[in-house]
Amino acid sequence: MFRVTKTTENRIDSLIGAGTRIEGNVVFSGGLRIDGEVIGDIRVAEGETGVLVVSEHASVRGAVNVTRLIVNGVIEGPVEVTEFAELQPKAKVRGDLSYATIEIQLGAIIEGRLIHRPTLEAGT
Repeated sequence: MFRVTKTTENRIDSLIGAGTRIEGNVVFSGGLRIDGEVIGDIRVAEGETGVLVVSEHASVRGAVNVTRLIVNGVIEGPVEVTEFAELQPKAKVRGDLSYATIEIQLGAIIEGRLIHRPTLEAGT
């Protein structure tokens, strides 16, 4: 289960449900919650903002480039977050993580570099 913090939007516009696997790149805006599996890159549409929620049993295998990120599942690939990243207790990120602001809860695992970029822009 995920929780939305004060620094994130409360709206989820799209859902990739448990038991669903998507093979291919995903471009979105607004809020996207993943309860299933994505094999491909995930990014926010050009000129838009987006919150990605990767729930406890979800997985992503590919590059992620979003405005805000809440993760409690697994991401395998490089991650760029232009504003705020929250790694919840069961989060596992296997790849470098670029961020402006980050919260890492006890139990979260990062197998890669943490790269602070206070002026990180989407797509860079």
